[in-house]
Amino acid sequence: MNTHQTVLTLPTDVAGVRIGFIGAGRLGQALAWSLAHTGLKVVAVSSMLEEHARALAAPIAACVCMSPQAVVDACDLVFVTTPDSVIGATCDSLTWHSGQAVVHCSGVTDVGVLTHALTQGASIGGFHPMQTFGDPHAAAQSLPGCTITVEAGQAELMQLLLALVERLHCVPNRLPAGMRGRYHAAAGYTSQFINALFDQAVRLWQTWGATEEEALRALLPLAHGTLSAIQTAGVACGMPGPVSRGDLSSIDKHLSAITPMGPEMLDFYRTLCSVTVPLARQAGGIDEVQAQKFIDLLKA
Repeated sequence: MNTHQTVLTLPTDVAGVRIGFIGAGRLGQALAWSLAHTGLKVVAVSSMLEEHARALAAPIAACVCMSPQAVVDACDLVFVTTPDSVIGATCDSLTWHSGQAVVHCSGVTDVGVLTHALTQGASIGGFHPMQTFGDPHAAAQSLPGCTITVEAGQAELMQLLLALVERLHCVPNRLPAGMRGRYHAAAGYTSQFINALFDQAVRLWQTWGATEEEALRALLPLAHGTLSAIQTAGVACGMPGPVSRGDLSSIDKHLSAITPMGPEMLDFYRTLCSVTVPLARQAGGIDEVQAQKFIDLLKA
């Protein structure tokens, strides 16, 4: 239960909001630099690893604080960019107050993990950039144009988060409460699962002596073309390949070729190919009779 009245009292101009970061990993660094480069006031940072805090702070002249509580005490808006597993414990260990806000940047962790701050009068929310953060400098460069998912229970905080998205030249996505698991899983399909698909394709190329580099040189343009088609025509109508044109014979040959690779790869191919059948039907590339023939072949 919220034992304090939650009232967000921030400067009317977003440029006057004092922003702090608890956690200075790759995401924290990229986001802090990006916000600062738009003219916003990133004033304080703390991290379990002091060298990370200094790496974040140095380019933007932020203060390196010796404790997370010092960040909370100095800031109006605090981003918790720690590993997901310690977001809740980090929030619970701190003293918050009415008039400030705390948000985490996890895609999958529920905003409710920040409830301790809410009970002390702070506003809570989520701010998740849908971007990879392998290298913070590269991530900061590629952040403009990406989608940032925002969640907040209070209208004033939602307005602030949307203003930050706009300053970053990103696209806002409002997420209803309780949907973070599905949302994050969806992101996984179009990020790390692509690596799994390429792994399977590369393994097939390697059976005739090709290297991974050679396989990727051939396959990446194909993937780029498919993504371009999806962007233009949508998921179903942008799908290429034999199922989309009713080519049952090619799929039969694929199954025969993959069978010697073992049941795991074969089952994976069958599962993926089965998912494409209703897409081809939706796009009008095959009729119901053809769709059933594909289904029967893939189940055989």
